[in-house]
Parts: sequence; structure tokens; C-alpha cells
Amino acid sequence: MKTTSFGNLKGLVYRSGGLIDSELAEQRSRFPANDIVEVTGNPWIEIFADTIKDPMIWFLVGVGLAFFLTGEVADGITLFVAVLPLLFMDAFLHWRTQASTAALRGDLSSSVKVYRNAVEVEVDSRDLVPGDLVLLRQGDVVPADGVFESLQGLQVDESVLTGESFPIVKKATPLEPFFRSCADEVRVPSEILGAAGTRVLTGHGTLRVIFTGASTSYGEIVRSVSRVPHERTPLQQAIGRLVQILIFLSVALCLILAMVRFNQGYGWLDALLSAATLAVAAIPEEFPVVFTFFLGVGVYRLAKKRALVRRAVSVENIGRVTHICTDKTGTITAGQLKLAHFEPSKGDVQTLLGTALASSSSESDPLDAAIKEVAQERGLTSKASLLVFPFTEDRKRETVISQEVGGPFVANIKGSPETIIGMSRLLSDEKSRWEGQVSQWARTGHKVIAVARKSSLAPFEQEPGAELEFCGLLAFEDPARPEVAGAMEYCRRNGIRVLMITGDHPETSAAIAKDAGLTIAEPVVVSAEDEPLKFQEEWLHRHADFLKNIDVVARCTPMQKLRIVLALKHFGELVAVTGDGVNDVPALKAADIGIAMGERGSRSAREVSSIILADDNFSTIINAIREGRQLFKNLKMSFEYLLLIHIPLVATAAVLPLAGYPLVYLPVHIVWLELVIHPTALLAFQAPSTGTRDEVNAPRIFSSFQVLCICLAGVAVAVLLGWGFVRALSEGASPERARSGVMALLTLWSAGVAVQLTRFKSEVAIIISTVTVLSSMALIQSSESLTFLRLAPLSLVEWSAGVVVVGLLTGILAWSRRLFQCIPG
Repeated sequence: MKTTSFGNLKGLVYRSGGLIDSELAEQRSRFPANDIVEVTGNPWIEIFADTIKDPMIWFLVGVGLAFFLTGEVADGITLFVAVLPLLFMDAFLHWRTQASTAALRGDLSSSVKVYRNAVEVEVDSRDLVPGDLVLLRQGDVVPADGVFESLQGLQVDESVLTGESFPIVKKATPLEPFFRSCADEVRVPSEILGAAGTRVLTGHGTLRVIFTGASTSYGEIVRSVSRVPHERTPLQQAIGRLVQILIFLSVALCLILAMVRFNQGYGWLDALLSAATLAVAAIPEEFPVVFTFFLGVGVYRLAKKRALVRRAVSVENIGRVTHICTDKTGTITAGQLKLAHFEPSKGDVQTLLGTALASSSSESDPLDAAIKEVAQERGLTSKASLLVFPFTEDRKRETVISQEVGGPFVANIKGSPETIIGMSRLLSDEKSRWEGQVSQWARTGHKVIAVARKSSLAPFEQEPGAELEFCGLLAFEDPARPEVAGAMEYCRRNGIRVLMITGDHPETSAAIAKDAGLTIAEPVVVSAEDEPLKFQEEWLHRHADFLKNIDVVARCTPMQKLRIVLALKHFGELVAVTGDGVNDVPALKAADIGIAMGERGSRSAREVSSIILADDNFSTIINAIREGRQLFKNLKMSFEYLLLIHIPLVATAAVLPLAGYPLVYLPVHIVWLELVIHPTALLAFQAPSTGTRDEVNAPRIFSSFQVLCICLAGVAVAVLLGWGFVRALSEGASPERARSGVMALLTLWSAGVAVQLTRFKSEVAIIISTVTVLSSMALIQSSESLTFLRLAPLSLVEWSAGVVVVGLLTGILAWSRRLFQCIPG
């Protein structure tokens, strides 16, 4: 028998009529309020303090101030505006995590009925203390952990904590011997325990409170949530490293350029302006801005596909998932009991279902609901009940007395197969056959009940207990969702391992796993209850292959599930966890991607999750994964574009002034280029996910070879720009005309790169590139360009030469991209 150890019974107040006022006051002084430990999030000041620790923010602010000091107010305002989305995005992500504990608290009852001073009173559930005697009725949520002292037909839904979908029948026991015990620790049967957060399905009873607040199983779940740190995604970390490197190089180049320009005799104002211009060209503010924008687009697209995103970074992260840890009840299964099989005695199905329907007196019992659904489909209707003998653990049956129209009285009975078969008029070989059928269905994860009846011309004065007419067996199951098999097949094709983690029976779990298509072969099932040592944190971290070689973990507790998720992350796996109950909350919070069910999921599970499936459709996860992978592909193209443009831009802005040549770009030119670069990077690379083929995210944004190709292409363009600028000056061209050639070639290069990266398939990229080229030509060729832009018009030959050169460069770029796509990232 499963037992639970209690270590705080010693010295607790025990009174059959409930606590009296003096005892209540004493208990309040000893124990805190019956409230889970509230995890307080960072105050707003701390949130923004954490955000501005980012060195890029400070550098942007510093450069913006430099522009204000030199009179370039517009450029300074542009930089300050670029900081705002970064601040607000980070603040939102911090704020969202504060909702977790508040949601958990909302799942518990707000008021309960208790006996105090031998009188029934209603109190706030926070006012409960150990020793209180709580009254529980059908539909009530158990407000604290305790032991049932008395009950009648009480069944509890514990799926919110254990994951088991079948009702749990509870027993009662006198508690005074336990409370009078002098032992430091006693063990009591789990079948007499009531757990906070579970719900009473049928019957009524009284519960003696033992644990309250943070000491309950529910409170332990909340504490585990608070201990899970908020981690940055791999892509966030990669962007952070890239930004740090670029900032370091930018600062170094700016300082060197300022000192060199000052030593060249240009004066401190020119030196400061040169450094500020280079800083704006070199500072990588586009990368986090583009990342944030792409996440927003992903959130919108997933919402249209019924996947509601609570953490925007999850849109990127879900495309990198390597492991999905899913629960069974309500995720792979529908979370609703169905009458799967029935075996009538003598082949009379109508009598079997009619008797079962007549014996179903509860409106909330899931077994009764499943019986009524099938019976009504066959045209059967309920009969008026004259007398009800509700189910109790000692009798293991329920009896409802009814009367046929103008006929005899009938006792309609259903209950434990062992009990009903033993009371029925059956020969020994018939009993053996029926018992064999019960065992066969039980091994495949079904809950089996037997049905019998007895007729009498006289009214029944007591419940019949012998000579019953056996009607047959009913087998119930919580079936797998029909769409799950396709989702499992997708995961197998893409190397995503699915691990079912459930609190249910191993054989039940194995049957569901096989039905859902979790594996092609027979699923490998391990019971965490039978092998608890294998699910200790240290053991899991030492045995990397253990979790990779099993398909189902049955009889798993919430803490064991959390350890499994953390162990997989420890081995470098990117883990998604699906769930719908409070028992899933710790693992959902710890996962890289927490996915909750929106319709059947508990509020607490939804609040700590990254993504909520609004339709509870498991296949929506596949849509989310595809969208995440397409997002990564689009983001990679955008970053490649930014690097291919910024490398020649920064190189020419730094090297040519260092060599003593006039400034290639003035602040107004940098602003102009940013107006070209930003919309292109944000809008040109937004191809939707087609779902026609599988895209697998690389572990890094770019491989070393890809970085080399991008750098070589950028340097080649920089050399070409620098050579053209120097050659124009050497042939007597004015700095304005030489500068026009550089600006024209750079804008043409921007358009060519955008169109080539999207392979001419993006209408937005083509439109933006066309507008970029035409607007650049209009600005450069304008008669006012010399006055306002310090540029001079170019000839048709020069424009044509630029188009030819850019065409050749983009052709070479296309060839190199096809080459590095064949090399693993």
C-alpha cells in the first residue's frame, strides 16, 4: 500500500468538534496563513536597472549625446528612439514572469466550511490552520493537505497533481491515534489523504487539516517554480555576443579615428564628428531591433494558427526544439473518459447499457457521464430512481432502485468487477471467463466495471447483495487525440524525441503511447515509482543515455518531472514541455518552451507557459515548430544582409579618414543609409512558413565558413568602394562627387543583396529595393543635393557601371551562398 510520511503531527491540536477559539489563536501563532509562498517579481525600477546594464544601451546613449553636443539633433533623437523598444521589450518579459504565482493562488478555493467551537462556519481558506476540520462536498476544491476522518461515496479528481485521469476513491480513518502518537514521524496510507488543489467529484466528507500553505504539495510546486531561473535563448546569447564584439571594435575604431583626425590637424570638433559618424555606422543597434521585430511577426502568425505566445522569444526557440516532454492526460489524450468496450452477458447490449444508465446517479462522475453519452446515442433514457445506495469503498458498488412501468422493482447495480461477479449467479467457469476479460482490459490501461441487476415484485427494503443477474462488463479509457499520430510522425522525421511523462499506470501509459504513435516499435516504459533512485538529480546528470533510450516515464511526480527536464537541458537539449495541470507547472516553467492547453489547462499552467494552444490541438505544436524554423531562416537572412552592408560601410567610414582622406560619410548620409537599411532588414525577409518541407535550425546563426564568406564579400565591396573613392579624388573629382559614387554603389549593393537573399521570391524585397534605387537616384541627381546633402550628380555611364559591378558581385554572392549552404553549420 502506498503511504506518505508525516513529520509534524506531534503536538498538533485534535478536537472532534473542530478547534475552539483559544486553540485557534495558538495555531495561528505557530503557523502562517494558508497561502502559498508568493514569488514577488522585480520592481519596475529593478527591471529597468537590469535592462540598462547592457553596454550597448550606454553606448547608444553616449553617441546620442555626442550628436547633441555637435548640433546634430536629428541624429541624436534617432539613436535615443532606437533604445526605447529594447527597454520596453525586456521590461515586458520580466513583468510577465511575475504572473506565475498569482495564477497558482487563483486555483485554490477562496472560502471553505469548517467546524469551530462545534459549529459549522464559513471562513476564508487563508484562515485555515493545522487541526481544522473542513467539510467537503461535491464540486469543492480541497483547500489544504489533510486526512479524511469521515466520508460517504467520496471520489476525488487528482489529475491536477498526479496526471491520472480516473477518479480516486478515498477512505476515512480515525485520526486520534496518529495525533496522540509521540513518534517524530508516522506513515499513513495515501488513500486517506486529501491534497490541496484537487477536486471532489462525488460524495462528501470531513478533512482534518495537517499541512497548510507552503507546506502542502501545492505549495511545493510553487516553490519549485520560483527556483527556476529565467534564461536567455541561444539566439539571444549569440546576438549578445555578436553585439559585444561589434561594440568593442566600434569603440576602439572611434577612439583611434578621433585621435588620428585630431593629429592630422582637423581640430577637436571634426575629430568628435568623425568618431560620432563612425559610431552610428558601426553600432549594431539593428540586430536587437530586428530580432524584436521578427519575434513580433512570429507572435502574430502563431496567433492566427491558434497558438498564443506569452514569451516572444519562444517563437525563435521552438524552432530549435530537440526534445518534447509531454504529459498524457489532456495533452496526448483528450482528458475525458470514454466507454471504449462493453461485453454483455448473453449478447444483450441494451440490457447492459440500460442497467448501467439506471445505476448512474451522479451528474459529475466522469464514468456516469461516459455511460450516459453512449446510452443516449442508442436511444436509451434514464429511469426515475426510487432509492439510491451510493458507492462506498467498503461496498465497492452503487445501487439505484427503479421500477419498470407497470412492472417489478429493479435494483440496478454497477461497481468493482470482483464484487459484482462474486454476487452474481454464475458458474465457476463463467466467473473465470469474466475475470479473464477483466484482466485483459486492465492490462491495456482500461478502467473496468461490472453491471448487474435484480428484480422483485415487492419494494426493496435494503440493498441486494446476492443472486444478482450478471449483465456484463464496461471498459473505459482516456483515448489518444486523433491528430497526435501525425504530430508524432513529424517529430520522428525531424529528429525530435518525444518523451511521455505521466503519473498514470505503466501499462495504461504504454497503451496510450502505442495508440498515439509515439514510437514505431514497442514503447520503452519506466516506472519512476518502482525505480525512484534513477530519477534523483545526481543520477540523471551522470547517465546521459538513460532518458534518450526510454519513451515513457510512468508514476512520475512533479518533482521528478522537473528533474528530467533539467537533466535534458544539462545535456544540451532544447526542451519543450506540454501540460495542462498544476502538476505540470514546475516543468513548464523550467523548460525552454512551456506549452499549455488553453481550453482544458489550469490557469496556473497557462500563466507559466511560453505558448498556449488555444484549440488544445497537439498538431498546433507542429505549426509552431515550423513557424519557429521559418523565423530562424528569415532572421538569418536579415542578419546576413546587415553584415553584408555594415562591413563595407564601417570599413570605408574608418579606413579612409584614418588614411587622411576626407570623410566619406557625413551624419546626414548615415541617417539616409539607416533609412534604407532598417526597413529592408525588417520587412524584406518575412517569408511565411509554407509547410511543404521541413526546415531544421542550425545550432548557431552562422557556421565559421559562413562567417568567412560573409566577411570576404563585405571586405571585397569595401575595397571596391574605397578604390573608387580614392581614384575619383586622384582624377580631380570633388569630395562631393567621389562621395556620390560611394553612396550610389552602396545603395545599389543594398538592393542587390536584398533581392538575391530572397531569390527574387519576395515581392516586398523587390518593391523596397526598387524604391531604394529610385529614391537614391533622385536624391543624388537633384539640383539641391550639393547644398543639402554635400553630393554631386553622377553621369548615366557611372550609374550603368555601378549596376554592372553590383550585378557581378551579387552573382558571386549567390554562388558562395549555395556553397556554404552545403556545409553544416
